[in-house]
Amino acid sequence: MNRQDFPILKKRIGGRPHVYFDNAATAHKPLAVLKAIDDYYRRHNANVHRALNPLAEEATGLYESGRDTVAAFISAHREEIIFTRGATEGINLVARTWGEVNLKRNDIILLSQAEHHANIVPWLQLKERRGVKIAYIPLAKDGSLDGSAARRLLAKPRVKLLALTQASNVLGIINPVKELIGYSRARGIVTLLDSSQMIAHRKVDVRSLGCDFLVFSGHKLGGPTGIGVLYGRRKLLEKMPPFMGGGDMINQVREDYYTMAPLPWKFEAGTPHIAGVIGLAAACAYLNGLGWPRIAKAENDLIAAFMKGLRRQPFIRLVGTARPRLPIFSLTVDQIHPHDLADFLGQAGIILRAGRHCAEPLHEYLGLGATLRASLSFYNTKEEISYFFKKLAALYRAFSE
Repeated sequence: MNRQDFPILKKRIGGRPHVYFDNAATAHKPLAVLKAIDDYYRRHNANVHRALNPLAEEATGLYESGRDTVAAFISAHREEIIFTRGATEGINLVARTWGEVNLKRNDIILLSQAEHHANIVPWLQLKERRGVKIAYIPLAKDGSLDGSAARRLLAKPRVKLLALTQASNVLGIINPVKELIGYSRARGIVTLLDSSQMIAHRKVDVRSLGCDFLVFSGHKLGGPTGIGVLYGRRKLLEKMPPFMGGGDMINQVREDYYTMAPLPWKFEAGTPHIAGVIGLAAACAYLNGLGWPRIAKAENDLIAAFMKGLRRQPFIRLVGTARPRLPIFSLTVDQIHPHDLADFLGQAGIILRAGRHCAEPLHEYLGLGATLRASLSFYNTKEEISYFFKKLAALYRAFSE
């Protein structure tokens, strides 16, 4: 599906086109994104917001138009879109501002056992500074969240924040976040969603979800690296102190005081990643142009093909079997370490990820030292899946001899 839009897919490894199964780490970039970034640097390069000249006005127009595109992409208002370096910075921003102001010793932050380090470490740091407590929603045997345990934990009186991945970057399982957000809001619990994995595969609508904060990284959906988004409910953002100080986040500066710029700029100190925003907006427009039903149909077909391949290979085990899911599959293979598998498969032109995938607590919880992750996108094919399982079976036979 639309493979011609991705120039890198023509790259050959070992004399054949490579198979890219590492989309959960970063997605390939469509021509529309590459052209948008190139056009900015070739024709509009200037700083934004800071000069009354035609070039700066063009750059500012492109940058702020990008904010409008991203806001519409997730059904937010433009002043609720804060540009960051990525989801990690977005979560840190919330922890350092909202968390520092609103959380006290012994308040509880509720996470899940399936979180990425980016949604664990900032809260552990807040625990060190403020004495908050962290609790984890356990998983069922199939990798899904334990719903009854989640509701029981959310009913505790000192739970102040639910910070949850919308879909696991290891298990690929989509969490029932809308239900848990509704349950949380009824109890006055603030909610933060990490949509880094979901954002490239399904429509994300902050109004429908009802979350207070949401983060994602641009490179996960085909945009540039080094750019991300923090969505925040306006009434919360207005009460939060700025994350960093400097140019562009101020309204006025004197020797002994300053006043802040209004939203969203009070959280965007310094020269922003202008080309990154323009490229991110192009990626959002590209996915919208494909259409979410078409993307879902293509990926559901890939999921079915991958699961069919798994059933034919009894020496491969899928970690996390629950549905609904994204085309992200973490595997273990009898007698072969995941790192060896990634190395040998890479030599055959199959690009995957092996390790703990920035989710060490999850792997420890599951009793696994590492897994081999194959993460697909709509531009992958059933032929690539067949080639992957063929090479994996050959490796297993070689190691078994």
